[in-house]
Amino acid sequence: MQKPRVLVIGSANTDMVVKTSRLPKPGETILGGDFFLFPGGKGANQAVAAARLEGEVTFVCNLGNDVFGKESLAGFEKDKINTSLIGLEDGKPSGVAVITVNENAENTIVVAPGANVSLTSEKILKIEASFQAADIILTQLETPIGSTEVIANLAKKYNKKLVLNPAPANELSANILNGLFLITPNETETELLTGVYPDSIEKCKEAAAIFLKKGVENIIITLGKQGAFYASKNENFLIESEKVKAIDTTAAGDVFNGALTVSLAQNKSWKQSIAFANKAAAISVTRMGAQSSAPYLTELKN
Repeated sequence: MQKPRVLVIGSANTDMVVKTSRLPKPGETILGGDFFLFPGGKGANQAVAAARLEGEVTFVCNLGNDVFGKESLAGFEKDKINTSLIGLEDGKPSGVAVITVNENAENTIVVAPGANVSLTSEKILKIEASFQAADIILTQLETPIGSTEVIANLAKKYNKKLVLNPAPANELSANILNGLFLITPNETETELLTGVYPDSIEKCKEAAAIFLKKGVENIIITLGKQGAFYASKNENFLIESEKVKAIDTTAAGDVFNGALTVSLAQNKSWKQSIAFANKAAAISVTRMGAQSSAPYLTELKN
């Protein structure tokens, strides 16, 4: 059976993680615990998650031509990701993220994008042929917003399903939203984009109605431990999350999006796809790290 062809376009970083008992207040220095170095970046996390769940993944990103970039590239190849469209930038460092994780698995993240900012509109246009070959496209907002505009335009040009994970939160143009197949914001991103904080089912419906009015075809609002709320013009429902003991939630949303995209590319139903994504995300939060936490398909079948 043909694997679903998933085109992921986005960021790649190296995550520097410190575990602490609590998150520091502004201006405060606290003594941390264990330190970890993990491959990360929202685009890379989603690409790895999709590949481990049997997607045929092509990943488009920019790395610095440095030790972090070369290690990231080797990791993608190990996960059998097509890396032919990944650029190595001389003179720019690879992106890095500094992450603090407390004992409740809550985190704060600061990203220095480095070579990710070089993933420009012009570079996206040069890989136009990859849009034609894809079954589904997944992107995020850790690269220039102008590139997201071009991605949206090319997806429409070739009538391809585009999944947009609007993270980190940013304003989105009418051009990006109108005709978008699927948007997957969390609570914070939903509030930024709609003005409605989705802390109840009614508020989720209210926020979804705003997205629908802007031309988005499908909406999934991720609600952490509460699960994920789906809405289209025809239906809406909540799929509850799997109950687990969380250790690190850093890449939960990325694993969710990678898993969801693979399932949708296999023409599974919305309920099946969201349940599948919830299960993958639940496994990921029981492990430290971003890409290292992404499960394999055999784990979801157990």
